[in-house]
Amino acid sequence: MARSSSGFVAGLTAVAVAAVCFLAYQASANAPANPSADPRTPNSAAPSVSPSGGPRKPAENPLVVPADSGSGARVVYALADRRVWLVDAKGKATRTFTVMPSTVHPVPGAYSVTSRSGSVRGSDGVQIEHVVRFATTQDVAIGFSAAVDGSTPAPDASKKTGGIRMKRTDGDALWTFAVIGAKVVVVA
Repeated sequence: MARSSSGFVAGLTAVAVAAVCFLAYQASANAPANPSADPRTPNSAAPSVSPSGGPRKPAENPLVVPADSGSGARVVYALADRRVWLVDAKGKATRTFTVMPSTVHPVPGAYSVTSRSGSVRGSDGVQIEHVVRFATTQDVAIGFSAAVDGSTPAPDASKKTGGIRMKRTDGDALWTFAVIGAKVVVVA
């Protein structure tokens, strides 16, 4: 009997070790590459706190377009929320989605789409598509894009890049919506 008990205990121990290893792997896969690095540059316009100093609360209804984003047809990019809205001429959001900002951020304000590229290699070396550029900050072109492989990783904080990454389906929608001259409004 003692022999079968020790086998049972060994089996339970093996299962417990495997579970701990799996959880450790999941945690490491979701951890930032450099936890001590600030993903924002010193001149970043993306506040992480509310005006009162506390942490920002996520929007209750993400379809609600930020009130300080103007009027008419436009792309609205909220820096702190990491969210984009495609807004029709009547001021109604036709689509909204989250994005992964890069290390250099545009200053809040109104811009126009200045150039577009169907497919290029990003400054981070990743093949990207549906690039929609609208600003330049710190001598870095700022624009929306989608990685061809569908990834939206956190940017390398050691590089100055301006690509605002999104999922490919969101990139398709933005590409169709944001033609040359289209209005882009950046809000804090």
